[in-house]
Amino acid sequence: MGSTNMSYLNPKTVILIGIPGLEHVQFWIGFPFFSVCLVALLGNVILIIIIATERSLHQPMYIFLAVMAATDLGLCAAIAPKMLAIFWFGSHSMAFEACLTQLFFIHALQGMESGILLAMAFDRYIAICDPLRHASIFTPLFLVQMVLMVAIRTTVLVGILPILLKRLHIFQSVVIAHSYCKHMAVVKLAAEDVHINKSYGLFVAFAILGFDLIFVFISYILIFRAVSHLPQKEARFKAFNTCTSHIVIFLEFYILAFFSFFSHRFGHVSPYTHIFLSTIYLLVPPALNPIVYGVKTMEIRRRVSQICIMEHDSW
Repeated sequence: MGSTNMSYLNPKTVILIGIPGLEHVQFWIGFPFFSVCLVALLGNVILIIIIATERSLHQPMYIFLAVMAATDLGLCAAIAPKMLAIFWFGSHSMAFEACLTQLFFIHALQGMESGILLAMAFDRYIAICDPLRHASIFTPLFLVQMVLMVAIRTTVLVGILPILLKRLHIFQSVVIAHSYCKHMAVVKLAAEDVHINKSYGLFVAFAILGFDLIFVFISYILIFRAVSHLPQKEARFKAFNTCTSHIVIFLEFYILAFFSFFSHRFGHVSPYTHIFLSTIYLLVPPALNPIVYGVKTMEIRRRVSQICIMEHDSW
């Protein structure tokens, strides 16, 4: 890696600081993050197993939930190992190619989760507004097609981000003030014109998160309108109750996502606050999602209780 006048030509490695300003307590910060990752790992694995083995859960909403659980496992796998290595073992260096690979998977899995949230909103819309056609619309083939469309859209759009970063050769620094590689953190290292990178990054964010957010809102406006016209209060409550888990997950995902996105580009929050919250944004939802659906879904609660009883009896 050559450097001239504090610039770096085609760097082979980058340095991840972790959480700037909190380096002296990063070792201890690693333990709550590890606990969150462990909850996410166990919760999502159990959720996938329960949905796969419980025939009553072989419905579109829960199939989408299983896909989201797999996505959440991928997010934890992409972020946690290197982050904990930084916090606990001081392993700050990372190959530049590995950094690009990590940022691709992080942003792609975020986009995948956003797309699945949109698919779940569409499922709730059809289930409430046109229930007689729900089974004929959400066939197994249609579910596969929806998941593939979400995956292809995300892979194509996000896949261009590391390709554009590869065209940059001169960097003013190789130190990333973060605990993982993300697109804008790498773009800010460049000593070349990065207008294309920034513009395309904004386009991807709005083409995925913005597009999905708009249509999720439209779905819920139509859902609320349909629910409000139901004649009985009990029917309205039951219909709305089927959406509460999705609404909670939707809000936690998008509120944290847009805070992280806009604070990195336009905000003036302290670096450790932004990085701490953006890490929470990526790790906390995967831990909360199984809990939210586990609490709200009787079949999932029952199977978890059976697993706990079996484990207790085996001891």
